[in-house]
Amino acid sequence: MGAVGALYTLAGSDRLARAQADTEGPSMILKNGRITTLDPSKPNAAAVAIVDGRFVAMGDDKEVMKLATPKTQVIDLGGRRAIPGLFDSHTHPIRGGLYYNMELRWDGVPSLADAMKMLREQVKRTPPPQWVRVVGGFAEYQFAEKRMPTLKEINEAAPDTPVFILRLYDRALLNRAALRAVGYNKDTKDLPGSVIERDKNGEPTGMLIAQPNATLLYATLARGPKLSLDDQINSTRHFMRELNRLGITSVIDAGGGFQNYPQDYEVVERLARANQLTIRIAYNLFTQKPKEELADFQGWAKIVKPGHGNDMYRHNGAGEMLVYSAADFEDFSYPRPDMPPNMEADLEGVVRHLAQVRWPFRMHATYDQTINRALDVFETVNKDVPLKDLHWFIDHAETISPKNIDRVKALGGGIAVQHRMAYQGETYGTDSIIAR
Repeated sequence: MGAVGALYTLAGSDRLARAQADTEGPSMILKNGRITTLDPSKPNAAAVAIVDGRFVAMGDDKEVMKLATPKTQVIDLGGRRAIPGLFDSHTHPIRGGLYYNMELRWDGVPSLADAMKMLREQVKRTPPPQWVRVVGGFAEYQFAEKRMPTLKEINEAAPDTPVFILRLYDRALLNRAALRAVGYNKDTKDLPGSVIERDKNGEPTGMLIAQPNATLLYATLARGPKLSLDDQINSTRHFMRELNRLGITSVIDAGGGFQNYPQDYEVVERLARANQLTIRIAYNLFTQKPKEELADFQGWAKIVKPGHGNDMYRHNGAGEMLVYSAADFEDFSYPRPDMPPNMEADLEGVVRHLAQVRWPFRMHATYDQTINRALDVFETVNKDVPLKDLHWFIDHAETISPKNIDRVKALGGGIAVQHRMAYQGETYGTDSIIAR
């Protein structure tokens, strides 16, 4: 069971933790497990002792259990491996938690037939006026049928309950009940960079397409009914429990559209004050006002500072949206559009302000061409207000060039790559396979 024959204390444990271990005993012991220590001289252990959230000793069960007191919580791992909690550097649990109880998840579902069965079951238990929402986490390539559901299939599965299905960042499918709920008809205008697909009579079919702007998709989803405050709290706690089930214990929340600060942070801040968070959250603030982005960050800088909070909930900086004119696209089935000519001027004002007030920032960018223009701005600002030690980085960066990687490094920045290609790799540079 235990590969380590004797107890040893960890070199990184602080004096306070050791003193507490000596006087009060550990607060928790994990025993009968498999633990990798990363100490080459003693690579494995069966048990660990923990004081104040820190590992203070490892060894075999017999030696570590000698430290236990009547107050020590002892957890028998049953021979299973224990690993550190996972950290997700880009996710949206603050916004997502407000709606999680209303979602149907198709993650990993092997066939469209199974997915449609789940949809029909969810429709039966969804009370009016709530919608059934399938919001990402899947792609048609995971299904044995290699296709999306048709609008006809969705309408047959849910004739009366609104259904909204989001495929990645490029389109959404709404059944007739959802079209009625949002009020889309032949007089509804397309938003710039998006298309409401219509039949021969000009009536919306239920297919909303980002070409390439996804604002229409998210604006439509935002029209759905919200949960009550108590239900939002319950929903957020369920979402955190799901993240815990997957081994995630810490996240950076990258903000998001339709998520104003501080109004839409009431739920997570209530949970933080009540000590009911089960994941550590560092949150970024995402500007909500096109053409007023600098004013957003100037206002926020007066009421919150990076690091404000505690170990469970704290402010982390700006982004991932810095200015809307630099908001890169991610619909790989559509040719890459160029950013507008005012991108550099808009971005420079915001980045200069963030550098001056020493706010870390992250910037959403997909394509190397956009990153190249952004780096021109960053280098200009850096001449006047050094970005060194500011902890900034570019999110996504799927097509970044080696040259621009070197430029990021020279400025002391970073790159955070997510797993979007796991869902979008097949459509990168090709036409989507979407059934009508």
